[in-house]
Amino acid sequence: MEQAEKTRIEEKIVDVLKTVYDPEIPVNIYDLGLIYRIEVKEDSTVEVDMTFTAPTCPAADFILEDVRQKVDGLPEVTSATVNLVFEPEWDKSMMSEEARLELGFE
Repeated sequence: MEQAEKTRIEEKIVDVLKTVYDPEIPVNIYDLGLIYRIEVKEDSTVEVDMTFTAPTCPAADFILEDVRQKVDGLPEVTSATVNLVFEPEWDKSMMSEEARLELGFE
């Protein structure tokens, strides 16, 4: 798979990730900075590393499964694995400027 194809698939993945929300926060998980890594492999499998704003997020299982299903549902993706990571620890600086404005941090 050429790099241009991987980039196109990554862009589609970002688009679907922007439809995933923590029920308690009115900003999508991508703009919150919860997605640390998206890797599209040669066989069209995808690995996503993500975190939460707090390790005790009550909606963690729901959000992880939503991410997996939406990425896995893309026709270009053969399967998706979502890894929950806590390094580096999430902080507000990881949010997009739009997210900081939406949540009143700027």
